[in-house]
Amino acid sequence: MPKAVEDTSSVALLKNRLNASLERNHSLEKENEQLRQEIHNLKIQIASLRAQDSDRRSMLWKKLQGSIGNNSFLQEKQMVQSNNTDEGLTCDNSISRPEFSGSPTATRERLPRVPKPPPKPTCLPQTPKTSNASWLPPPPPPPPFPSKLKGGSIKAVQRVPEVVEFYRSLTRKEGKPDTRTGALGIPAVTNAREMIGEIENRSAYLLAIKSDVETQGDFINFLTREVENAAYKEISDVEAFVKWLDEELSYLADERAVLKHFPKWPERKADAMREAACGYRDLKNLESEVSSFRDDMRQPTPVALKRMQALQDKLERSVHNVERVRESASKRYRDFKIPWEWMLDSGIIAQLKLGSMKLAKGYMKRVVTAMKFETVLEDDELIIQGVRFAFRVHQFVGGFDEESRHAFQELKKLASNCQSSHCTQLNGLSETT
Repeated sequence: MPKAVEDTSSVALLKNRLNASLERNHSLEKENEQLRQEIHNLKIQIASLRAQDSDRRSMLWKKLQGSIGNNSFLQEKQMVQSNNTDEGLTCDNSISRPEFSGSPTATRERLPRVPKPPPKPTCLPQTPKTSNASWLPPPPPPPPFPSKLKGGSIKAVQRVPEVVEFYRSLTRKEGKPDTRTGALGIPAVTNAREMIGEIENRSAYLLAIKSDVETQGDFINFLTREVENAAYKEISDVEAFVKWLDEELSYLADERAVLKHFPKWPERKADAMREAACGYRDLKNLESEVSSFRDDMRQPTPVALKRMQALQDKLERSVHNVERVRESASKRYRDFKIPWEWMLDSGIIAQLKLGSMKLAKGYMKRVVTAMKFETVLEDDELIIQGVRFAFRVHQFVGGFDEESRHAFQELKKLASNCQSSHCTQLNGLSETT
């Protein structure tokens, strides 16, 4: 009898659970039906708003068409006046790129660009007055690229074998190779929302490109002649010309997309001029940074040494990049009448290597000062850092001047005279070197 009662109670419990589940399913079905109805209402509202927006756009388009027809004569009159005055030759540069609003009127109202005149060169190349230039002798061959700095480039720079010997003796005792690690680049992640926005505005973008191809032909032909005829003796003039060219081309909706419709556009020469101007500007900025560098004695020694190390890394990387592409780049520059002598060791690179010796002197002096007047826990490691940096600059420049040799002698003398317990690693260096 108790077993029958237990079975009855379990069946009742299962029925209650089933009824609760059915009620919950019923309530969920009601909620789903309500959500479907709300979505249907939203779709109807969206369709209505789109229809209203389409009607407003069509009305606005008709009004703009009428206003364009009424103002066409005034626009032509303004164009004639702008071409006959000096202000027409100096077009407002505040219009850099058109803003695409998604409407066809954003592209149809663009007028032909009136370019500014290119900058005048500081040193004009000599050209014969007669058209027949067959009597001119062939240009002289380019001088060979010097692999090391000579005395004519940097005075009194000589190799110091003592630096190499002392560095090797310390690295043998230290037992660690001089290795450097490079930083890995992180690939950029494309923003999905930007891609969606670009796809939505593609129609206006294509209309703007088509409008530029149809209306800016004379403007692009003018720039084509200027690029083809550009011939300068000074790389600073090329830098000014490239700046002017980029400002003019910024008027186009998309420079590459528009210019590919003009087969006469000298793309290779324009890219070579940009490359030369950018390389020269980077070296000039680096030269200014190195020449203005000052060792702040208020900074801790480790911080000051890291600053010099980072600047030397940047300097070597820039010079090595120029030396790696110098032979091939100089040939292209000569073909396009672009100055290339600034890439030689006797040019701006010589000034950069002078700045490198300045860093070496400051580095060694800072190490000597720290050893004499500061409490240093690892004197031997600090001396090894100073010698390693001196060796690195010595190999990079191809030697030392008198001041650098004097700074190195002080560093070596301090290392040789170090007799404390934590400098036993350096004992006897004066006998081996």
